[in-house]
Amino acid sequence: MFSCLKNKVGMVLLPGDEFSFDTDDTIPLKNPVKADKVVCGPGLRRSGERLLVSKSGVLRHKHPNMFWMDSQQKRYVPAKGETVIGVVTTKSVDVFKVDVGGSEQASLSYLAFEGATKRNRPNVQVGDLVFGQFIVANKDMEAELVCVDSSGRANGMGVFGAGGLLFRASLGLVRRLLAPNSDLRQELEQLFPCELVVGMNGRLWVKSASVQRTLVIANLLESCENMTPPQRRQLFTRVAQGAF
Repeated sequence: MFSCLKNKVGMVLLPGDEFSFDTDDTIPLKNPVKADKVVCGPGLRRSGERLLVSKSGVLRHKHPNMFWMDSQQKRYVPAKGETVIGVVTTKSVDVFKVDVGGSEQASLSYLAFEGATKRNRPNVQVGDLVFGQFIVANKDMEAELVCVDSSGRANGMGVFGAGGLLFRASLGLVRRLLAPNSDLRQELEQLFPCELVVGMNGRLWVKSASVQRTLVIANLLESCENMTPPQRRQLFTRVAQGAF
């Protein structure tokens, strides 16, 4: 299975495509070397000795043995450990309800902020934007957000959003922006210096020196979703020359 998957990396696969164990991947019991294990990411599902594709897209691989489907999905499913941009919708005594773009709202405790205590409560109002991380996210429990890391520090999380623009993008574009050494992010920073907050739930927040530049950056990011790298560089060159 491992060799078959590696041969398909970069190819478009559709739901229903499947992989099975090859005879070459079978290792006798006397051989001390263990067989390669396949780690299934989003879009792939393991069923016994078969690996099924459940989401259309391009097969990607991360060394040594992780595979997933890269697709232009817009519906977000909360996952533990992911950082997201949420909108506070309800304020109660103990918790805030936050819209994260999923099927249900997430809860955010007022103690889940840096320095927050029972007497020193954070100043969070309905309609505020929060950048937080999921510590609970599964189909059987209500999703729970926090705005601190494992050491209790904010580390960039919390309430934000004054003077910027919030808009939605596909999850594929979000992953491209968050990828290490992202070409898209580097080209954008060279074109227009700006503040950019990227949520794994498909929400982007941007703020630049002026309202016009902020709108230009938002339009550029939305236009880049379906562009090839040469087309994107050509567009950025035109914008740099003043062709807004």
